[in-house]
Amino acid sequence: MATSKNKKSTNTPQSPQGVKFTRRTASGRIVSLSRDDDDDMSGDQSSQNDYINYTVMMPPTPDNQPSTGSQGGANDGSKADKRVSVMKSVNNKSMLLRTQTGDFDHNRWLFESKAKYGIGSAFWQDDDEQYGTNGGVTMSDFMDKPWKPLTRKIPIKSSILSPYRFLILVRLVILFFFLGWRWRNPNPDAMWLWGISCVCESWFAFSWLLDSLPKLNPINRSTDLITLHEKFEQVSPSNPTGRSDLPGVDVFVSTADPDKEPPLVTANTILSIMAANYPVEKLSAYISDDGGAILTFEAMAEAIRFAEVWVPFCRKHDIEPRNPDSYFNLKTDPTKNKKRPDFVKDRRWIKREYDEFKVRINGLPETIRKRCDIHNKREAIKEKILAKEKNGGSLPPDFKAEKATWMADGTHWPGTWLSPIADHSKGDHAGILQVMSKFPEPDPVMGYPDEKKLDFSGIDIRLPMFAYVSREKRPGFDHNKKAGAMNGMVRASAILSNGPFILNLDCDHYFYNSMAIKEGICFMMDRGGDRICYIQFPQRFEGIDPSDRYANHNTVFFDGSMRALDGLQGPVYVGTGCMFRRYALYGFHPPRANEYTGVFGQNKSPADNIQTKPVPVDDESQPLNVHPDLDVPKRFGESTLFTESIPVAEYQGRPLADHISVKNGRPPGALLTPRQPLDAPTVAEAVAVISCWYEDNTDWGGKIGWIYGSVTEDVVTGYRMHNRGWRSVYCVTKRDAFRGTAPINLTDRLHQVLRWATGSVEIFFSRNNPLFATRRLKFLQRIAYLNVGFYPFTSIFLVIYCFLPALSLFSGQFIVQGLNIAFLMYLLVITLTLCCISILEVRWSGISLEEFWRNEQFWVIGGSSAHLVAVIQGLLKVFAGIEISFTLTSKSAGEDEDDIYAELYLVKWTSLFIVPLTIISVTLLAIVIGISRTIYSVIPQWTQLFGGLFFAFWVLCHMYPFVKGLMGRRGRVPTIIYVWAGLLSIVISLLYVTISPPDGANQNGIDLSYNW
Repeated sequence: MATSKNKKSTNTPQSPQGVKFTRRTASGRIVSLSRDDDDDMSGDQSSQNDYINYTVMMPPTPDNQPSTGSQGGANDGSKADKRVSVMKSVNNKSMLLRTQTGDFDHNRWLFESKAKYGIGSAFWQDDDEQYGTNGGVTMSDFMDKPWKPLTRKIPIKSSILSPYRFLILVRLVILFFFLGWRWRNPNPDAMWLWGISCVCESWFAFSWLLDSLPKLNPINRSTDLITLHEKFEQVSPSNPTGRSDLPGVDVFVSTADPDKEPPLVTANTILSIMAANYPVEKLSAYISDDGGAILTFEAMAEAIRFAEVWVPFCRKHDIEPRNPDSYFNLKTDPTKNKKRPDFVKDRRWIKREYDEFKVRINGLPETIRKRCDIHNKREAIKEKILAKEKNGGSLPPDFKAEKATWMADGTHWPGTWLSPIADHSKGDHAGILQVMSKFPEPDPVMGYPDEKKLDFSGIDIRLPMFAYVSREKRPGFDHNKKAGAMNGMVRASAILSNGPFILNLDCDHYFYNSMAIKEGICFMMDRGGDRICYIQFPQRFEGIDPSDRYANHNTVFFDGSMRALDGLQGPVYVGTGCMFRRYALYGFHPPRANEYTGVFGQNKSPADNIQTKPVPVDDESQPLNVHPDLDVPKRFGESTLFTESIPVAEYQGRPLADHISVKNGRPPGALLTPRQPLDAPTVAEAVAVISCWYEDNTDWGGKIGWIYGSVTEDVVTGYRMHNRGWRSVYCVTKRDAFRGTAPINLTDRLHQVLRWATGSVEIFFSRNNPLFATRRLKFLQRIAYLNVGFYPFTSIFLVIYCFLPALSLFSGQFIVQGLNIAFLMYLLVITLTLCCISILEVRWSGISLEEFWRNEQFWVIGGSSAHLVAVIQGLLKVFAGIEISFTLTSKSAGEDEDDIYAELYLVKWTSLFIVPLTIISVTLLAIVIGISRTIYSVIPQWTQLFGGLFFAFWVLCHMYPFVKGLMGRRGRVPTIIYVWAGLLSIVISLLYVTISPPDGANQNGIDLSYNW
């Protein structure tokens, strides 16, 4: 698109409007120059070399082309030749068409000419024309796409975050001055009340600071699934077959008791996993049945049978969610966005199949019992015949036939029997590993039309690998509850599938978003993903009452605190919905870690790499100046296959080395080799690693896998990884990744909170206290973990403070000498700053004010009940060695099928109710007595009364959900109860006034005695 001149011509015609001319000076700089300016320039002011590179800068569109009209004269022919573009391209055949008015006719040019659009990604001319002097440019060269990241960090708007940080600082300063004022201004009339309140308020300020500091840097993240597909699942020079180059993922589901965790719920979770949108050959599913129940085993077998039609149906019609029970219970129109004409027919058929599947699952207990009775009767007859033969024809008096549990093939069930005996009970049975669905073929297997089933033509009908695992249990071994079961699955899966990433779910948490695994893999496979130990997804729950009475959704934590921790070193591990890097779970260090020194960890420096060395494994050989968490694990057990799988899992978990900035990556196409089919020796080795003796003299539970010794093994496991320098990521997807159930009954909810709080107390009194963490843990991350261990102890001060309003009303005194201006101003400013901080936190976290208030209410309810008991139990375990046992949280719904919230109204008494009930009763009684005293007093102390009433109503407002929980279903509490309560309060208040009359009543001649 260039023309050159060797000398300046004065006869050059004027350029048309819109054509830009430039010239390159001797220094190489391009100067804009029109032809008019060129004509006016004198030869003395310019040199010939200045016009060697004379370029016409013009867009390649007909708008800027010369006119085709003729003006007569000798030059008509030369001007007519300008119907082609000014661009000096020989093959340019653009037709310059104009209307009679002289304007350019776009429509005629677009539809009647053979014009070219230039060079670009929108259009490329399919001829031999080459652009530029060098030539050789093709469409494939032009379409080479630049490197794209798989994830993106989205910071919070500064208009929200900056005021939020500023208000936290302002409130901190105000609290400092307020506490100073409180300690300098005692109440001489009630020193005991003043002292208690000051101590409690000081602790509350400290607790608020621990909770607020980690929230200073919240962030959001997003993933790019399209780029993930382009990099790992498309045909390329490194992937000529188009197979998936994504790493393998092993999904773990844990269950223990089919009575409290219904098999139908677990089966639906397994079905959602099998139908997940991830390469079938790269996905494996495992279920750990820690109870060894045949009911769970046969329910899983039924689930795999139903998955043969459910999974292809989901792929064919793009079903969401892929939990059949949740899908068929959706309230929305199932035909929305469905385009296949056979969808309605297919859905009707699969719904009937699912109903039959549910009936089979519900009938399994009776089926198993009848089968066992038939087999046991037959065996009993044989045993009687043998016993008579051995006893001379008579039956021994102590003869008793064995009542075994039988499988469908007529063999004994190796797990727990319905009538437990030795070797067949919950704590004493053999290890079981059953591969119910083998490894799929490496290439898609398309379905075919079937009149009895569905038409799956063109649909991949393969299923992921699925295995049932029940580790061996024997008396005398500490099996370490859920953590031990998870470690057993880690070892078994390493032998069978060895996916470099592990996703663990509770049995009631299912895939609500079939793309959830790919969302998490985006972070692991992105640049810097090799330093990520796990991806934590938020927990979302179904079946919660609309008002969320007991803050079951816990959105303040999952959408607020966890999102804020993501801006530090990462969120804590919360037990379910978490994707682990297997190599990090083995206790190894990240490839690159940082150390943070200084008072506030402000000095950042690269950490030294700790290499694995063949040194003795005894603890005495370890250097004393090395933190235990920085020691590399060496004792993995005696399985050679497991040891050999470790470097394979590490290599396959590396990100794709498709850019120079990607460190510690693997080449594209490295994971295209199909898996080897399972053989008998491999399965036998997998059974061996789940034996109860395998962990003897190893680092399992100490440095490797899930950590033992705490009720909340999840928090401790995540803390150990962060302490080694790993970081975690919080993955919040647009569509919820997983959904589960939560206890909506007050008793179950409090017992759940009790278990969490007890684990926090154990963490505080153990070596996992963040005060003893390494320098690889960031300062604010250390504060966050410190708050995890501290928060149960706030219950001590909270309970005392909740009694202060009642004590104030009983005594007629207040925590301050009077409601003066200073106290009220401090109280007002502190309250206003807290409200503003809460509003801004609502803005950046996305939670609602109602959810924020429900969280505050349950903080008081849980703090005055479960947290207090947790502190006591934790102290007993630490100092007295008294073990704490917890029961599983029931995953079943209420008995009333017509009301899905029937469980909400069940009142099940527990000792956790004692302290909150006492606070409510004493506060109500104190209100009546305080009002009565003030009314009957000669000199009423209204300021003390109003102060006490204000804080008393503060306590009662927070306890309101607890009171509703005790009332049960609305309308079931008789009205006479309220009448009796009112009368009793009046009588008690009158008695109190009679026994302890107000000051000055007798001196003024007032007789408050009563004649009965």
